[in-house]
Parts: sequence; structure tokens; C-alpha cells
Amino acid sequence: MILHSKHKRQIRQIIAFGIIWLMFGFVYVLLEFGLIGRLPEYPSTGNKYSFLNSLISVSIGSFLMGLIIGCIEALWLKKYFERIPFWKKILFKSIFYLLLIISFIIILTLINNALYYDASITDPLVINSLFNFFKTFSFWVMVIYTGLILDLSLFYSEIEAYLGNGIISNYMGKYHKPKQEIRIFMFLDMKASTSIAEKIGHKKYFDLLKTYYADMTEAILDTNGEVYQYVGDEIVVSWDENKGLSNNNCLQCFNEISKIFNNKKDTYLKTFGLVPEFKAGFHIGEVTTGEIGIIKKNIFYIGDVLNTTARIQAECNNHESRTLISEKLKNVLQESESFSFLKIEKLVLRGKKEAIQLYDVTYH
Repeated sequence: MILHSKHKRQIRQIIAFGIIWLMFGFVYVLLEFGLIGRLPEYPSTGNKYSFLNSLISVSIGSFLMGLIIGCIEALWLKKYFERIPFWKKILFKSIFYLLLIISFIIILTLINNALYYDASITDPLVINSLFNFFKTFSFWVMVIYTGLILDLSLFYSEIEAYLGNGIISNYMGKYHKPKQEIRIFMFLDMKASTSIAEKIGHKKYFDLLKTYYADMTEAILDTNGEVYQYVGDEIVVSWDENKGLSNNNCLQCFNEISKIFNNKKDTYLKTFGLVPEFKAGFHIGEVTTGEIGIIKKNIFYIGDVLNTTARIQAECNNHESRTLISEKLKNVLQESESFSFLKIEKLVLRGKKEAIQLYDVTYH
């Protein structure tokens, strides 16, 4: 069974939450042991203490709590809050999850104390030990600590969304030293953007762009693309060679975006009085990839492939085409009945000495 890229992405997000919570749970157990040492009970409550029991229960509980929050976040809450300002997301989600966490701490404490006293969780001794725990500063320290873990894991989730799919891993030293790699680029540009801006006004045009790019997101993520940059009404999406060629993801991305806008045309007509049209150019080639910048770091690509892709996209208008690709990319794509190619005469692109063979893509 081959998992869809969307499900793979969700699983990665869920596991990331679990790992973050497991790490902080382990740190909590070590801090607790450093303070209590070999004492047989908690000084503040008189409840029994065992480092091994604490390590097992807190580690398992923390990991499960992380997975639960990760599932809620990845499968439900993240999408529900996707168009809400950053600070409101963090505030509302923190309150929701904190109530969930307090409930989880209550359950975990009951189980933990039941193990310590070798009794059922409904035993009066176990219940009383729980109420004693509520009255202590230790309980509120745990709530504050878990609240901090919660905010950090939510912050991670939101920053990943802001930076883009897979970008965080790129900043973890992968491109600290520049690397040579083969990448595929798609330059996708909105048609007649200047006249649209003049027609509907700049404020409404900005709202259009915001909605326009938001609606593309799912297609880009589902085809393992990475948003390299937004340049006004143009978006540049990139794939490493393997991900871009797998299932012809690069071309499928444009096809999926087209389907999304076709399905939402009534919404665009009602909101903006038009349905945006777009064109794209594709090319593959070697780039040098690395981190650049001091105040604000970016992953930067340098290579002739970017200039060539931009010029291929510019040729779309001249050939009344929605999608043009280079012969170099066409030759490495997988065979598919989803699209066909029409050969265009060789063109000498602006700024180029050698002619490049282009193909018009038709989707079926």
C-alpha cells in the first residue's frame, strides 16, 4: 500500500509532536529526579516516588499526549484555523489544548498513583492523593511546564507552515555548505494581472492574491513541491529531482491547481468578479543550493535553470499555451496517459546563444 503524500505529511507532523513531547517529558523526569533524588516520596504531597515508574509513565504519557495533540492539529484544528492571525491561533489553541492536558494529567496521575499504591484508580487512597497533588505548587508547575511544551510544539507547527513544506529540515544544517543538486522548477504566473489590479483596485487585488496562493497550497503539498518564492503575481515552486519526477509530480502539480480553480470558479466570480487564469514554464537543471543572509536567512538557488525557466514561462503568451516545458525535462518524465506533448519549433530564448526545444503540454 502506497501512502498518499498528504497522508505522509500528516504522519510526519503527528510524529514530530510525539517526539517533541517525549523529549520534554524525559527532561521533566530528569529534573524531578535531580530535585527528589532517592527520597521514597514527594516532599510536598507525601505520595510515593519511584524514578523508574516516573520515567516509564511520564515518557509513555508524554509521547501519547504529543501524538494525540498532533492528530488533532494535523487532521482537524490546523485546517480550521488556517486563515486566522498567528497570535489568535496560538491563544485559542493553547486554551483548548491546556484544558485537554489538565484532563490528561489527572488521568496520568490516577494511573501513576494506582501503580505506586498497587490499588485501583477508584481507591479512596488514590483519589485523595490526586486531590493532594492539586493543592500543591508541583501540580501548577507541571501545568505551566506542559503549557510551555504545548506552545513550543504549536510554534514549530506554525513556523513550518510559514516557511513551507520540508523547509525546516533544510535549515538544520543541510545547506550550511553549498551543495550541487538537480532540481525542477515551475514558474507560474497569473495572466493579465496588471489589468486585473486596475479593474478591481489594489486592496481587493491583494485579497485575490492571498486567496489565489492559499488555494494552490494543497496541490503543491500533495505533489511534494516546495514554494521557493512569491514574486508579485508569480509563484516559483521547486522539487528535488526524485520527488519531482516521481508520478510526474511537477506536471501533476499544475494539473491539480487547475482542477482546484475550476471547482472554485463560482466562488471567485462571486467574490472578485473574475476567475484568475495562469500559465507556467518548467525546466530541470543543476543548481548550487545554500543558506544566504545574516539578519534573515534564506535557502537560495543559483543556476542557469532558473533564468531559463522564467523565459520558458514568458513564451507561453507567444504560443497561446498554458504550460510549456523544456525537452530536457520531457525526456526524463515517466510515460503517462494523463498528458501529451506538442513539439514547438526550437527557440532561442532571450539572453541565450543556443536554441532550446520546447513542448506544449495538454492534460487529459
